[in-house]
Amino acid sequence: MNRFEAWELLKEYNKEKFHLQHALTIEGVMKWFAENVDNGEKYDPEFWGIAGLLHDIDFEQYPHEHCLKAPQLLRNAGADEALIHAVVSHGYGITVNVEPVHFMEKVLFATDELTGLIWAVAIIRPTKSVQDLEVKSVRKKYKTPSFAAGCSREVIERGAVMLGWDLDTLVKKTILAMRSCEASVLAEMEKLA
Repeated sequence: MNRFEAWELLKEYNKEKFHLQHALTIEGVMKWFAENVDNGEKYDPEFWGIAGLLHDIDFEQYPHEHCLKAPQLLRNAGADEALIHAVVSHGYGITVNVEPVHFMEKVLFATDELTGLIWAVAIIRPTKSVQDLEVKSVRKKYKTPSFAAGCSREVIERGAVMLGWDLDTLVKKTILAMRSCEASVLAEMEKLA
């Protein structure tokens, strides 16, 4: 499955702009991690991006079957099993018992909720951007449970542990990843308007 096919498939099951923007953000974040995290491996940014793009494919139409309906939707579209496992494993311990095994799957698990929290912090700032956002601003809001309450701190922390990183490292890398794709995500969203 190529990127064009993945984007068309996502739009088939997702119409809400919020969900599409989140998918584009996670796509960009995943590509950044594939290209910029050096742990001695060579990664495929295109595959990582597609996994990020499709990670919530079933969420809008099947919220009570999130990560349970995705395999069927993806198989029907010809996705390979590695992509299906990556998509489903981001719901580990939340909706499914499919554990993130590969580094890419752990990154997806760790950054999904965190990007929502970071974006919530960014949009209340004067610039409404992640370009000037720092870790300390995110950490300050992170400590307030009522702020972006839908973003599970427990899941974010589990993701950091999976990756073997402290929370500040995960937040810093995710901010950098979001900076790298912010302009392209906004441009893509403008095309949908």
